[in-house]
Amino acid sequence: MREITGLVLAGGQGRRMGGVDKGLARLRGRPMVAWVIERFAPQVGELLINANQNLESYREFGYPVVSDNIRDFAGPLAGLQAGMKAAHQPFVLMVPCDSPFLPLDLAERLYGALDAQQSDLAMATTGSQSHQVFALARTALLPQLTSFLEGGGRTVCAWYDRLRVAEVAFDGQEHAFSNINTSDELKAFEAAA
Repeated sequence: MREITGLVLAGGQGRRMGGVDKGLARLRGRPMVAWVIERFAPQVGELLINANQNLESYREFGYPVVSDNIRDFAGPLAGLQAGMKAAHQPFVLMVPCDSPFLPLDLAERLYGALDAQQSDLAMATTGSQSHQVFALARTALLPQLTSFLEGGGRTVCAWYDRLRVAEVAFDGQEHAFSNINTSDELKAFEAAA
């Protein structure tokens, strides 16, 4: 969808993976972020990668790389803020770099719900599980997000509580939202190939 900027969140420290940059960790011979980009890029009008380390490695994927404006790895909202500042589209759709099987219709379905409900943000769910970093937000929320972050806010759910949020059910697609957070999980996905 041309009016959406896609944002791949790769700005974390990878603590649960022993300090390895998760986006660059290899799954089936390719960096995890490459799998995400392959499924995600066709869904959006432009693509950005949010990273705070290994910037040159991320630039090799051919998309602009934006870093957090807040120091010390402040979490996904800091990545979203950086993406909103760089976006040329009225909507930003963020996804994590460690979910290589994300839905191919993610952008379309989130946008449809946001538009139909005139929400500020649309978020994916499966069953009773919210997938807060699979979310489409209006870029116009940037001043509000910046104020939240400058006030010390960091948690996604605390910011979402201030917004009109549309929840979009992807029931039966739980696997599409699988996060690979640890080396053991990465080995398990390798073995399942």
